[in-house]
Amino acid sequence: MLYTSPEKEILYLEDLVENSIKGKTVLVTGGTNGLGLVTARELARMGAQVTILSRNPVKCAAVAEAIQVETGSPVEFIAADLSTLAGIMQGAASFKQRHTHLHVLVNNAGAMFARRQLTSDGFEMTFALNHLNYFLLTNLLLDVLKASAPARIVSVSSGAHMRGTIEFDNLQSEHHFAAMQAYGQSKLANVLFTYELARRLEGSGVTANAVHPGFVFTGFARNNGAVFNFGMKLIGPFIRQADQGAQTSIYLASSPEVEGVSGKYFIDCKAVDSSPLSYDKALAEKLWQVSLELTGKTA
Repeated sequence: MLYTSPEKEILYLEDLVENSIKGKTVLVTGGTNGLGLVTARELARMGAQVTILSRNPVKCAAVAEAIQVETGSPVEFIAADLSTLAGIMQGAASFKQRHTHLHVLVNNAGAMFARRQLTSDGFEMTFALNHLNYFLLTNLLLDVLKASAPARIVSVSSGAHMRGTIEFDNLQSEHHFAAMQAYGQSKLANVLFTYELARRLEGSGVTANAVHPGFVFTGFARNNGAVFNFGMKLIGPFIRQADQGAQTSIYLASSPEVEGVSGKYFIDCKAVDSSPLSYDKALAEKLWQVSLELTGKTA
């Protein structure tokens, strides 16, 4: 080791992380707000070639420009509605038209809905945006990820998965709907998907890990009306800000320390145990097959 002081060692480690992501192609979904924005901004600051994918084209353009001004790195954007199958396919196709490589995919876009809503495909919105989005977009981009190996897939889940169950006879909340139950199910689905994906990608050079960012004060769930928004403002000072919550996603996307690490669940940049149910391989396999059927995927 050439560095003898703690300060120089810290600088050395920072340079190592930055060099590991510099010039790499990165796609961050939900990159116009909260965790996704911070993740995209900091990876761009490290020199990554970042594309953000979100629904609103005006907001995408504004955020991409703001990140460019702040970091000095060019940032691209793709506008697509990730709650619909057509939007997911459009987003994946648009990315492939521009890029032949993808070194890091950050599945971040998600939300919680206080009332049952259906997408244009007839799916319950929470399940569609939080799970089917991750599942289909990742599968559509797997060929590019494999061609870019070593590559990484980072999927933002939540500690809410600990209380989640998978109700195959009520996936779309058609029999009963409770916001937290639907959200917990979708976040458990994220972890099950990540573990099954890691098993299927073994030996490919592509890793897959899930993240709990903590209870973060962002634009999350502001779609649920004035009462919910007022409650979030009241507790805002007592929960994490987006800059803190995004650190584990940034770490998994960029750190040499997790090169080759796959099939893990991370909190505060450390691998920890997820819920006992999340390790049920038969459940993960069934969810995978059902997701294939729902999205029209054949592989």
